[in-house]
Amino acid sequence: MHVEVYGGKHSPWVHAVLLALHEQHIEYTLRSTPPLAVIKQWGVYMPAVSIDGGPWAIESADIVERLGFAALPERDKDALRGAWRGVHHRPANPLRFFAAFSRAGDRSDSLWRRARNNFLRSFIPFYMFTMITFFKWKMQPTDPEDYGAQFLYWEAAVGENPGPFLDGDTPGTRDFMLFGMIQCHSSIPVPPLVPLREDARLDGLRGWIRAMHTRFGDYPLLYSSTYFAPELPRPQTATLGQRLIFCAGLATMILSFPITLPLVFVLMTKAPR
Repeated sequence: MHVEVYGGKHSPWVHAVLLALHEQHIEYTLRSTPPLAVIKQWGVYMPAVSIDGGPWAIESADIVERLGFAALPERDKDALRGAWRGVHHRPANPLRFFAAFSRAGDRSDSLWRRARNNFLRSFIPFYMFTMITFFKWKMQPTDPEDYGAQFLYWEAAVGENPGPFLDGDTPGTRDFMLFGMIQCHSSIPVPPLVPLREDARLDGLRGWIRAMHTRFGDYPLLYSSTYFAPELPRPQTATLGQRLIFCAGLATMILSFPITLPLVFVLMTKAPR
């Protein structure tokens, strides 16, 4: 089985799929720009997965289930959405936001393909920045008084299971989905990262993160490794040349805003949620 995955390295849902593939020792290719079939149907929505050249599929929980893991109950899906609160702070520092995307470069074997993809993929953070900024303007989200409370459901889930993982002696769907969320909060640090590291109520959850680090020590996109024990190597950073190509692409997207800005809103209408 060979799997092709489209998705960005800062997406929790992309991480969930990649972690499941890693656990199953399934070969995959990660592409940083969406295939045309995905754009036509879902815009730049991610992740999208094609197995053995088959049709593209979306929704990370469904994909993980297709890879041989248990279905995710609705109550867990609700708890995961709750644990995502605070993500709207990602673009609060635009320089840090776009710099993080520049470092997460394309890894194609061909130098020309890498350069092309790093130029083109600059549209993705432009899209994300615009979408989150529009959401904040329209919805006026408020910060909770206690970011740590959104993780208490998962702290209880850790305590209920005698094994080191949420799904028992080996990691399963809940582990992949929540650990993907931890990578999201860590890749571009946001306020929820503080209670995850310091809140005394979340000692069990930090123990679970430690177990996941041990299990996935060779996972190449372990952004949480800087913030949680045991400390492991951070993801590889794109070369300066490739980051400059990304910046050139981003400048092009910004300067072309009469075209790119309407395109963002058109693609937003294609996203399932």
